[in-house]
Amino acid sequence: MSENFDPEGFAQRQLDAYNARDIDRFIAEYTDDVVAYRLPAAEPVLVGKQAFAEHYRKNRFSLPALHAELVNRMAFGNKVIDQERGHGVEAQPIEVAAIYEVTPGGICKVWFLSGK
Repeated sequence: MSENFDPEGFAQRQLDAYNARDIDRFIAEYTDDVVAYRLPAAEPVLVGKQAFAEHYRKNRFSLPALHAELVNRMAFGNKVIDQERGHGVEAQPIEVAAIYEVTPGGICKVWFLSGK
């Protein structure tokens, strides 16, 4: 991998686009074959950029109060772990962690873990 490879940059750009509810900028940070998991389930909940975009367009970016607050970020190698406080999805803020696996072409896998 290139010394210019910046996994944290992908995580930050997708977070910024999420908060702007900009689906095109958001989805641009993911690979075409992105796979998303919701832990503890072992099976993916979303597979592919098109499914990812459709889910976020319908279930997140339509929410007027949507905002993710970055609480903490850890990065090592090609992995980035964000602890976030999500607003506007439920009546009360939700605590979540997102674990991103990043390639030079974008985020290829993401695991979500709820604080509930």
